[in-house]
Amino acid sequence: MTSLTISVDEEVIRRARIRATEQGTSVKALVGVYLESLAGEANSRTQAIHEIFAIADRNPSRRGGRAWSRNELHDR
Repeated sequence: MTSLTISVDEEVIRRARIRATEQGTSVKALVGVYLESLAGEANSRTQAIHEIFAIADRNPSRRGGRAWSRNELHDR
């Protein structure tokens, strides 16, 4: 795996972090998925991630409904 360093406007990064947090992921993961898709090497995992995000965005419970904490989701 290769490392990549880029320069991005601070406001863009701030908004991207918020969006990534809402989706339960990281900016790094989102950029990786985007680059895989851009390069034409998107696999079924990448497609599944996009579909899950699309379903989550349409879910009415995300608009003021129950929000699960990470600890609740990973409670054993």
